[in-house]
Amino acid sequence: MSATPTPYLTSEALSTFIRTALAEDVGDGDHSSLAAIPADARNRAHLLVKGEGVLAGVALAQLIFKEVDPTLQLAVQLEDGARIRVGDVAFTVEGPARSILTAERLVLNCMQRMSGIATHTAHLTSLLAGTKALLLDTRKTTPNFRICEKWAVLIGGGANHRYGLFDMIMLKDNHVDYAGGIAAAVQATKEYLQRTGRQLPIEVETRTLAEVQQALDAGGLARIMLDNMAPAQLREAVALVAGRVPLEASGGITEQTIAEVAATGVDFISVGALTHSAGSLDLSLKAY
Repeated sequence: MSATPTPYLTSEALSTFIRTALAEDVGDGDHSSLAAIPADARNRAHLLVKGEGVLAGVALAQLIFKEVDPTLQLAVQLEDGARIRVGDVAFTVEGPARSILTAERLVLNCMQRMSGIATHTAHLTSLLAGTKALLLDTRKTTPNFRICEKWAVLIGGGANHRYGLFDMIMLKDNHVDYAGGIAAAVQATKEYLQRTGRQLPIEVETRTLAEVQQALDAGGLARIMLDNMAPAQLREAVALVAGRVPLEASGGITEQTIAEVAATGVDFISVGALTHSAGSLDLSLKAY
């Protein structure tokens, strides 16, 4: 099974995110700009890179500026996914000065965070070279900012796991324990899908080789997760499954261990730190 596609990146979803974020920031008006800047003032600014990494959020910035003021004109020099260094200019924006100032902070907040995630993703992806493992994100995201964080993972060369609780069934340890075991959890899930007419892929989290075998016996799975297993145990699981079901390694995987995990032969490696621990890349919108 391939990584989850990106149906979440719709015009409607992005518009909703932008409008909600602007409402949070602007409220009843950008009074600093309204007070200090003449209504007819026109100016320009450029997005200045002050760090090294992978640029992300340019396409989103275009949508933000358009939402704030459709008359703003952007000239893009560097696209999403570009390798950047200190001193690069990603784009310029020109138009009503008040509008540039109102959009500035939301553009920077999104792009700095997204570029940090894309940079970290690109680095970890490079450590998988020579293996078949595909790097996945998780649901360990910032509430109401998931759309941007998962988008940034794609820009950095990773892939998206499920977007939320609604687009895939993942039977994790607590589900399994509450249901009375893997067999019971999978059987109940199959009955639920048939009863509700839904077609959702099923993934089961396993903690031991015995649970891996139970998952295989249950059948009908799109993927088996190998949770917090050491490399030696991962290799045993890969041999046991023998390609019958794609395998995902997860849990505590770091920059220091990811290459060894990939070398075990797993198909996917999910890393929550892609989104919950990535820093922000230093960017600035400067008048010129």
